[in-house]
Amino acid sequence: MTDTTVPTFDLTGLRDGHRRDEFRECLREKGLFYLTNSGLTEQDHEAAREIAVDFFEHGPEEQKRAATHPVQTIRRGFTRLESESTARITNTGKYTDYSMSYSMGVDENLFPTPEFEAVWQRYFDSLNVAAKDVARQVLAAVDARPAGGVEELLDCDPVLRLRYFPEVPEDRIAEKQPLRMAPHYDLSIVTLIHQTPCRNGFVSLQGEVDGRYVDLPATPDAVLVFCGAVATLVSDGAVKAPLHHVAAPGEDKRVGSGRTSSVFFLRPSLDFEFSVARAKELGFTVDLPVETATFNDWIGGNYINIRKTADAR
Repeated sequence: MTDTTVPTFDLTGLRDGHRRDEFRECLREKGLFYLTNSGLTEQDHEAAREIAVDFFEHGPEEQKRAATHPVQTIRRGFTRLESESTARITNTGKYTDYSMSYSMGVDENLFPTPEFEAVWQRYFDSLNVAAKDVARQVLAAVDARPAGGVEELLDCDPVLRLRYFPEVPEDRIAEKQPLRMAPHYDLSIVTLIHQTPCRNGFVSLQGEVDGRYVDLPATPDAVLVFCGAVATLVSDGAVKAPLHHVAAPGEDKRVGSGRTSSVFFLRPSLDFEFSVARAKELGFTVDLPVETATFNDWIGGNYINIRKTADAR
């Protein structure tokens, strides 16, 4: 079951102003919650997931090469197993992410087939609508007033990634390497996550709540929402950007531990500006030698600016 410290909200209810005080407190203290009635069905998620996993497992090698972007840090196309390392990026270790992924954005995408493109474009568009609606509710709840207004902020540069976490091998069980992916916060306004459960019941995704990591299991008919660092900035600290990681199963849970995670990052435009000094005051270690930076400057480090608290996790 979902940890009771992580609440569930209904998007229709949030639009109607229900549970507003509770929602505001959740944003300030936790920065993560489950969401129902997002406008997406389980079938919407399933179609995109199945065509991607089929490509991962059975796609011809020439298609995979053609769908792999030559610049690894650009979130487009196919990313092979263990070719990324959140631990290295965040200076918290040297282990790789035990996952492979497919990513797309608004443009410059690399699709393996026309059928894949049609399925994923529909999915991307639906998630984009849902994520912007969620962001509006988040920002309204804390009376955030970004420069230019909320709608200008939401004229943005989202990224969709489907991560496939196969069963871990013996050298990646928790007794030898506790994490499949290192602790990090999201460089986004909000992030929507739809995950499939591990077949053996192991819960891999965990988020920091009240100073400890709690399980965040897959929940039918709901998506998980993480508030990102950009929400913290534009709300002047009224919204938390929580750390989260992906845990590895122990030896007793290794078999049947495969899962997928569909992650939609509602990122601001690349020219979004913020105060470096204020970002540091809010807990982000932004190592940029300027007073005002852009989102493009920030992601140039590709999450290198993780909060110092992550080093102890």
